[in-house]
Amino acid sequence: MVKRAVLIVMDSVGVGEMPDSWEYGDQGSNTLANIAKEVGGLHLPNLRELGLGNIINVPHLIPAAEPQANYGKLAERSKGKDTTTGHWELAGIILDKPFPVFPKGFPKEFIKEFERRIGREVLGNEVASGTEIINRLGPEHVATGKPIVYTSADSVFQIAAHEEVIPLEELMAICQTAREMLVGDLRVSRVIARPFIGEAGNYQRTANRHDFSVKPPGPTLLDHVLASNQRVWAVGKINDIFAGQGISEFTPTKDNMDGVNKTIEYLKRDEPGLIFANLVDFDMLYGHRNNVQGYAKALEEFDARLPEILAELKKEDMLIITADHGCDPTTSSTDHSREYVPVLIYGSPCQKGINLGIRKTFADVGATIAEYLDLKPLAAGESFYQMIRRN
Repeated sequence: MVKRAVLIVMDSVGVGEMPDSWEYGDQGSNTLANIAKEVGGLHLPNLRELGLGNIINVPHLIPAAEPQANYGKLAERSKGKDTTTGHWELAGIILDKPFPVFPKGFPKEFIKEFERRIGREVLGNEVASGTEIINRLGPEHVATGKPIVYTSADSVFQIAAHEEVIPLEELMAICQTAREMLVGDLRVSRVIARPFIGEAGNYQRTANRHDFSVKPPGPTLLDHVLASNQRVWAVGKINDIFAGQGISEFTPTKDNMDGVNKTIEYLKRDEPGLIFANLVDFDMLYGHRNNVQGYAKALEEFDARLPEILAELKKEDMLIITADHGCDPTTSSTDHSREYVPVLIYGSPCQKGINLGIRKTFADVGATIAEYLDLKPLAAGESFYQMIRRN
């Protein structure tokens, strides 16, 4: 019997503000429901059948009379609302202290030493939208060779460079230098390489983005899977988010649909373990750019591919669909939002239609997977496997 868990993270698909959302300035955020309201309804027949509309009231999405999956929503116990924190908590790591953010840019002393180490001066060092700052400072960067440094409301140090000005290999080395320097009070969750191409007025970011994340502070679900001689397959950003820790094999992705394709390729294998996929477009292309129509279309595109995923599930596969935070494109903010996230659990090992309610932590997902795969219990989280297991 080959047991396998398939964990798909719909990056930023939140389902409503958490009680402490006011601390983050996110009152009123509800990524899924607000998008549905704004566009006059989402066509999500497959997610609806699983039970997505049973989790919260989504305009024009009628709850399923007999949900085919178990359903509920997860509260984030960690402090923060970033990608790394959300994914780590899903895998059993809860952070008491959020990663630092730099709303006024990074300290001048740090930037000066960074410039010395990389042998180049930098531009920017401010909070900015990635596409906006590339268009604004791109011509000066191309003319001078100075990389563009910027951050956001998230805990990130981003470095943008034209691929014909600073070759990818050098850009990655520059990012690695930043990662090594950003320690202590400067320990951001991710250093992100943001290469781009094109000419002034028509710069375009490429798919060669790479995230340099800090390593998890302790063993995660992924480490426990490997310790039990099972395998972990990472799709999309997962390898970056966990800094390669606890991963047997990984594959980058170009977009959401490529992420679905790569997940299906792994599903065709017949080995025990965990397939862990991140679908980044919801967040990167639409949430952060307040593109409501694009976000709605991306949700519908994923829904249309869901039958292909379900068709590849084997008898002992457990599918979990969830998210890592919100990023409501209908609000004035372009940053992540502090929201509950949905959870849907489907597969032959499970019963159907059980309402899991509001779980106290994302880590309950990791704990449930750990129990199903007969792993050592995680440091955090309460398994709900006994609630949903098929007798």
